[in-house]
Amino acid sequence: MKSLKRKTAANVFPERILQFGAGNFMRGFIDWIVQELNQKTDFNSGVIAVKPTNRGNYDELKSQEGAYTLFLKGIKNGKPQSEYSIIDCIQRVVNPYKNHVEYLSCAKNPDLRFVFSNTTEAGIIYEKNDKLSDTPQSSFPGKLTAFLYHRFQHFMGEKTKRGLIIIPFELIEKNGQTLRKIILQHAKDWRLGKDFINWIIEHNFFCDTLVDRIVPGFPKTEEVEITTELGYSDKLMVVGEQFHLLIIQGPPVLRNELPTEKCGLNVVFTDNLEPYRTRKVRILNGAHTTLVPVGYLYGIDNVRESLEDPIVGSFLKDAVFKEICPTLNQSEQELDQFSRDVLDRFRNPYLEHALLSISLNSISKYKTRILPSVLDYIKRKNALPKRLLFSLAALIAFYKGERNTEPIPLKDTQEVLDFYHKLWSNNNYETIVNNVLSNTEFWNTDLTKYDGLEDFVTICLANIMDKGMKEALKMFS
Repeated sequence: MKSLKRKTAANVFPERILQFGAGNFMRGFIDWIVQELNQKTDFNSGVIAVKPTNRGNYDELKSQEGAYTLFLKGIKNGKPQSEYSIIDCIQRVVNPYKNHVEYLSCAKNPDLRFVFSNTTEAGIIYEKNDKLSDTPQSSFPGKLTAFLYHRFQHFMGEKTKRGLIIIPFELIEKNGQTLRKIILQHAKDWRLGKDFINWIIEHNFFCDTLVDRIVPGFPKTEEVEITTELGYSDKLMVVGEQFHLLIIQGPPVLRNELPTEKCGLNVVFTDNLEPYRTRKVRILNGAHTTLVPVGYLYGIDNVRESLEDPIVGSFLKDAVFKEICPTLNQSEQELDQFSRDVLDRFRNPYLEHALLSISLNSISKYKTRILPSVLDYIKRKNALPKRLLFSLAALIAFYKGERNTEPIPLKDTQEVLDFYHKLWSNNNYETIVNNVLSNTEFWNTDLTKYDGLEDFVTICLANIMDKGMKEALKMFS
């Protein structure tokens, strides 16, 4: 059977978008939005997909010439609906680790206007050892700084200045402004000059964003059936829910640059996305991250089945309604409706959202998505949010890397993996919990200083490890 390639999806667009990352989410979310804009407006923009790290490979994306099949499944216009389309906006795949010259040459493109990125929560970091001479720099901000400097030098004499609109999708607070701050720090460290710094500040827009769409990824269990239906092989097919939301905080010019209103996309332009962000990150993403280690160690592999299980489902609902919602400054009615909508999306009958696919970089996710609720709950209630802390204990158990003697394919930074590998070389639960909670590099605070927190997490970890997850969860029944 033939494989999907660009000749099957023949649209060719000017390369106006540089995109760091082309994983399931980016292909199921922003590339789909670009596709919609290309088809329904005069956006006319192609994507250059840049490999942001030296892990994994983009060989399949390159072999299919950037084309892939996207299935959207869920509730649309009040009815269950499943549909698919070929996404062909990715024009080229660039690997800066194999061809750094090709990567930097993209900076000379006068058509380039946007930079998109999703390098996970751990991607927007300041790496002090990055240098301009690196080929490439180890961090995403380092790579982008070098790229922007190359562009600045190339178009330095032009009146148009050729600045870019930079829209990151990493799920951290103030992602655009944080990225901008790190780039300016690299510019200072590397002594790139005031003219470059002023160009960054005056001619490039860094937008804060919030994104929302569940994208489980490749439908492995349905691969044979879907391939037969399509009539071609596609190793990059991806599944997402129908629901989507993109909130962008940026200058008014964005409405014209991204004409999403013309094609009915659920994109909100605002001057303050914080209320949207806090609600979404704590409830939707917080629920996902709370669930992963509990559901997986319980013996469940996907989100929907976790919600359908009476014990795990009840645990998660209580975590959301009793421990997360009380930390938010919105009306009870609004939070209740949003939470119910989120849990209904988790039950989407079309999607098999694997818990392991959500487990990438779970430590930074817990810090970003759950820890603020934990600390706010303690502050407001003068009590411990026991379900959220039970999830932390389950996460520590998860990072031992075993489920019923079978290995768990842990995916995190090497530093995190090394930390837990060393920690789990012994089975002293008190020592393990103390080392995790006092690791300020994980949490930016010492969690052992909160009364009763360390003792409770230790008890939960002991119950999970000695009795098993099913027995340990009985403390909440």
